[in-house]
Amino acid sequence: MPADLLTRKQTHFVLWRPGSVDAPTLFIGPQPQPTPEAPNSFSFEPFREIPLRPSPEFPDLWDAAAINCGLTDGTVYFYWFNIRDTDPYTQTGQRLYITDPIAWTVDRRFLAPTPKDANAAASGDPASVVLYQNGQLVPCDSTGQRVDWRGDASPATFASNNRLVIYELPPRWTRIRSTGAIESGIGTFQDVQALVVPGKASPNFSTVAALNDRAHLLELGVNALELLPVSDSDDILNWGYGTANYFAADFDLGFPDNQAAPTASTDLATLIKLCHQQGLRFFYDAVMAFSRNNPYRNLNFLDFYVQATSGDPEQIAREGFGGDLFKYNYRVEGYHPITGKLASLVPAREYMQLMLTHWMEFYRLDGIRLDSVNNIGSYDFVQEFKDRARSLWQERAGGLGDRFLVVGEDLSVPLALVRQNRVDGLWNETFKQLVRQVILGRGGDSFEQTVRRLIDCRLLGFSDGTQAVNYLTSHDVGGFGNERLYNWLANNGVTNLETRIKLAFVCLLTAVGIPMILAGDEFADQQDLDIAQLPQGDTNKQIDPVNYSRLSDDWRRRVFDYVARLVRFRIASPALAVNDTQFLHSDFSNGRRILVWQRGTGSDIAIIVANFSDIGVAEYSVPNWAPTPAGKRWREVTQDREVADGFVNREAIVPWEAKVYTLV
Repeated sequence: MPADLLTRKQTHFVLWRPGSVDAPTLFIGPQPQPTPEAPNSFSFEPFREIPLRPSPEFPDLWDAAAINCGLTDGTVYFYWFNIRDTDPYTQTGQRLYITDPIAWTVDRRFLAPTPKDANAAASGDPASVVLYQNGQLVPCDSTGQRVDWRGDASPATFASNNRLVIYELPPRWTRIRSTGAIESGIGTFQDVQALVVPGKASPNFSTVAALNDRAHLLELGVNALELLPVSDSDDILNWGYGTANYFAADFDLGFPDNQAAPTASTDLATLIKLCHQQGLRFFYDAVMAFSRNNPYRNLNFLDFYVQATSGDPEQIAREGFGGDLFKYNYRVEGYHPITGKLASLVPAREYMQLMLTHWMEFYRLDGIRLDSVNNIGSYDFVQEFKDRARSLWQERAGGLGDRFLVVGEDLSVPLALVRQNRVDGLWNETFKQLVRQVILGRGGDSFEQTVRRLIDCRLLGFSDGTQAVNYLTSHDVGGFGNERLYNWLANNGVTNLETRIKLAFVCLLTAVGIPMILAGDEFADQQDLDIAQLPQGDTNKQIDPVNYSRLSDDWRRRVFDYVARLVRFRIASPALAVNDTQFLHSDFSNGRRILVWQRGTGSDIAIIVANFSDIGVAEYSVPNWAPTPAGKRWREVTQDREVADGFVNREAIVPWEAKVYTLV
């Protein structure tokens, strides 16, 4: 599904819908060089101003043919567009150099200088980067590296949605120094590669054993990786939920400490290819409700953004979290960047459809998470976006529709989004809330009904397990009840943390739905920084997401090994790939809270015996236990052992323990 503007961009510098009548220009040159007399400044002496011309067909589309710009073949160029500012908050109307709104690569080492025009200012925008080769404008990194997809795996080798286990990874990490001091750092794309490839070193975390030569995600066994936003933002240590440059991979995530120049686009593409080769799907975290310092803020604010306190009806019940809310219901007549024709369109919607097309085709995504769907403010656009994503996937993967997923995040869990086919699935925040209660022995009016709703999301209103993404913790660990699982238990006076965390993971990995693990939960990571005191706590929660140093603790290694066994069982078991669930038994006698559920049918079953109480039983028998078919034996998954014939349905169950049995 080609997008006309992206096709034009291969041969032209293009600028779509500038909001000022003043003609824009292209400011372009080779890599800026340091100025000897001024530290940390650069010379733009070789740069030239080249006029852009409006299209004869579309007055809102300006361009300059690369072949007419006097460029040298094989050279990497750095550039900005010179425009008149349309920001309604400043109302200065100054001339600015801005980043190309559809720049493939940005380099934040080089920030826009002040134009020589009268009434001009420095925007601080990073340079756009492109390679000129054989008359074409080619995506590249700052020193000319290009993405290479040779050796990529076929989508046919990927897990289907009903067999996914997703790993949610914030690429901002902490580490513990030899002095015991806690230090925050950036887990770059190359550092994440070390989680996927055996023998690969982690450049920014070379002292953390778990991140070097171990391939942590392969040891854990997950088959999907969801990185928090990887599009470029101004954030350095924060999560990146303030996208600035939607088409470019994040500058900081592509710039390890040991490199002289960034390699964001090639590093990210390499990471995705390595994931594919190791059987992991890659999910993109799309932040579309709002942006922060996107070029359209200056280029054409009122066509793309909601002006706060202006009475714009699109602001109602939406939160921009310090950024600018996109206008998803403002219609204009003009050049349509997807079809290349004159049409009625919503500029912000088509800008995001362009972004989607680029990421699906250039970075080969296998799934998408839509952040803060409630703040997008248009279910119609959400569905349009999902439908185009699926069409682009169809072009790449053919009939493998169950190897792709578009998931929406709205913590109120609006089931109308899945019932109306707006998205494929939703984050199931309800699961997190329920599991945190039952592992404390709390269950509201009916403990049994709470566990039933926890284990079978259809009792919450979902119709299929692939519609619900379940989790124990998400990256948003701010506020009571949202903290890491370790901290939740400790804050509630629990001392047998290892046992309770293992019980929570049994619930997660045997429930109907797609399990998602927040990085660090698999080894009972805890908060290093104070997230309770505002406003610093809101910042701390973003720079303290995961500390892999703790994996060296003996008890945490036991938790990790336990979770890894369950993850592998979850992925391989036919019983857990279907919706079929029945509760076989409940026991609330003598202070017990024991529940037994079965997943699957026939001989492809798993039976889970879970004790949510302080009362253990030396020999526990479950009525209605499934018979053992001829030639089959029972295996207990969490301890990785076969059950002797004489002990089937007669094993001990200790307090706060769950056992998972399957036929082999």
